[in-house]
Amino acid sequence: MAESNSVERSIERLLFASRWLLAPIYLGLVLALGMLLVVFIKELVHYLPHTLEMTEKDLILFILSLIDLALIGNLMVIVIFSGYESFVSKLDIANEADRPSWMGSVDFSGIKIKLIASVVAISAIQLLKHFMKIHSNEADLVRAAHDLKWLVTLHLTFVFSGVMMALMDWLKSRSK
Repeated sequence: MAESNSVERSIERLLFASRWLLAPIYLGLVLALGMLLVVFIKELVHYLPHTLEMTEKDLILFILSLIDLALIGNLMVIVIFSGYESFVSKLDIANEADRPSWMGSVDFSGIKIKLIASVVAISAIQLLKHFMKIHSNEADLVRAAHDLKWLVTLHLTFVFSGVMMALMDWLKSRSK
């Protein structure tokens, strides 16, 4: 009997320690966030010298690209912090002055809602960018109409998924 408890405790310790296998994944996301910063800076450096030559449409497309990158970065930070704290270990930075107020208080349900809201916002920006790039010649219009149909369908799928997730969370909270 004592031997089976010892085996059970060993298995449970191994299972509990396995959460640390996620730590390199979160570190990889930190590296990817650094890569995103490089792309952001590259965009700025590329377009900055052309600011005076840009049309209003070009400027709006450029700004939408930067917003898109910022939203993706925000999404990555949410996943890194919340995922690490939820599945690996609590971050021992309680006394940090600039610790985001939501850290440690966002549960899995909150992460899902923040994720889908970010995906919907990113999808909306991509849709708007694609719409603004449409040219007036007939060949472009036919192709653009086809592409827009699929982009709108995908965007509405994200919106519907977000609404359904929020509804499920709301129903779950009302059932307690």
